[in-house]
Amino acid sequence: MASGSTWTPKQNKLFENALAIYDKDTPDRWHNLARAVGGKTVEEVKMHYENLVEDLKQIESGHVSLPPYKKARGSKGYNYMDEEQRFSGIHI
Repeated sequence: MASGSTWTPKQNKLFENALAIYDKDTPDRWHNLARAVGGKTVEEVKMHYENLVEDLKQIESGHVSLPPYKKARGSKGYNYMDEEQRFSGIHI
């Protein structure tokens, strides 16, 4: 997700958390998101969001394959269907 500026893991986490708080109907959403992340302009936050949405579209359409995860010993494996069901309620 290249947004033209560098984002630290901490800023990404702050961004994710802020998205959960400030939904699309929040007044001054972009200003609130930029303030919550810190060190980013409103334009940088918008671009980061647009890149995230594009990444999600690519993943959901099957254009991005999942990495070859290895099963842990004694593990029954990872059920991707459970994850798909968890994310099915997310609307961006």
